[in-house]
Amino acid sequence: MDHRLLEIVACPVCNGKLHYNQKLQELTCKADGLAYPVRDGIPVLLENEARTLTAEEKLS
Repeated sequence: MDHRLLEIVACPVCNGKLHYNQKLQELTCKADGLAYPVRDGIPVLLENEARTLTAEEKLS
């Protein structure tokens, strides 16, 4: 994931900062507790494609 892209993308729900999880290939928004998948290097920033973070993931 290009770091320049991370500087300009935002959560589509709250417009907050997204954090890249390289291991899971997803962008996470701690504020909303959502994780958006990254497929073939392209972030899929659709709310209906996001998964809900677990309580443990929200704390880390």
